[in-house]
Amino acid sequence: MKKRTAGGFLKDVFGRIWAVWGLVSFVITFLIIFIPSMVSYLIPGPKGQDYFIAVSRCWMRIWLYMIGCPLSVKGKENFEKGKAYVIVYNHNALLDVPLSAPFVPGGNKTIAKASFAKVPIFGWFYKRGSVLVDRDDNQSRRKSFEDMRKVLRDNMHMCIYPEGTRNRTSEPLKPFYDGAFRLAIDTKKDVMPCIIFGTKEAIPIDKGVYLIPTKLRMHFLPPVSSAGLKTAELKARVFDIMKAYYESGGKK
Repeated sequence: MKKRTAGGFLKDVFGRIWAVWGLVSFVITFLIIFIPSMVSYLIPGPKGQDYFIAVSRCWMRIWLYMIGCPLSVKGKENFEKGKAYVIVYNHNALLDVPLSAPFVPGGNKTIAKASFAKVPIFGWFYKRGSVLVDRDDNQSRRKSFEDMRKVLRDNMHMCIYPEGTRNRTSEPLKPFYDGAFRLAIDTKKDVMPCIIFGTKEAIPIDKGVYLIPTKLRMHFLPPVSSAGLKTAELKARVFDIMKAYYESGGKK
């Protein structure tokens, strides 16, 4: 068994204390932006979602600074003005979730667990930014697919984690589910891969309650056309692109 050093022990203690600060600061800053974010319900259509995303982005910038996890975003030039995309992300840590939607240029929604919408107060915020789904309910899954189609018809981006859950394996990516790629083909939208770096180091999946200040990076890659492809072909093409980019460390 590998003996833990004094430095390693102190780092673990700090990581657990810092995680508590991360949670406390998250709650405090959320309560501050809650009322401004709820104004979005009064603004109809995509403009309301644009406003909601702008408030969320401001919140996340402040919170990430407070916890020592500044984020740099690359690849915004890959977004064509007036065009909606199915955006797919890798998923290594809980920290991916609050990052993904706010830093997408323009209005968007994220596919999300319906159970979290029941959390008092936070549930209202959560529902505003999400298409909700109960994966154990076939009717809910069918409805969520129609809701995602509507998001894209309204010319907003749809954000999806094709791995389904956090990657607990030693591989760069878990195998993808079909949903995001079936949606892209059905709606004739391009898929935009996005790789998030650093969250795996900030919140290692095997550490439990733990957070270490880490520089985070989010890279939007050139979109992949869904035209003329079957679901399996599009899925494999995007998987290969994302895996290669992740393994390159974002240097490609």
